[in-house]
Amino acid sequence: QVQLIESGGGLVQAGGSLRLSCAASGRTLSSSIMGWFRQAPGKEREFVAGISIGSSTLYADSVKGRFTISRDNAKNTFYLQMNSLKPEDTAVYYCAARTRFGLSRTGNEYDYWGQGTQVTVSS
Repeated sequence: QVQLIESGGGLVQAGGSLRLSCAASGRTLSSSIMGWFRQAPGKEREFVAGISIGSSTLYADSVKGRFTISRDNAKNTFYLQMNSLKPEDTAVYYCAARTRFGLSRTGNEYDYWGQGTQVTVSS
């Protein structure tokens, strides 16, 4: 019943910025823990960032200081602001929702997933 739709992916030069959005239906974001994951070609899916109901945040070391996760409960949407992008950030990015309480870095602990959006960073 819960659907997540990502948008905002595209092509950007190294050092540039991009903002990803995830719109949710069927469940309000105010009652969900949200996360962003990414998967590069030939790589395993990895955790990028998460945000709790109380807006506490968690980041992977590789993006700390460059990426910011946020939520807008009124619009039932959450975001990933990506600054100082690097070629190694190139991947398909997925948003995910967790219905249980508490932040998690583990994809298996998230219940719903979007279809993914491609981010490509050129050098």
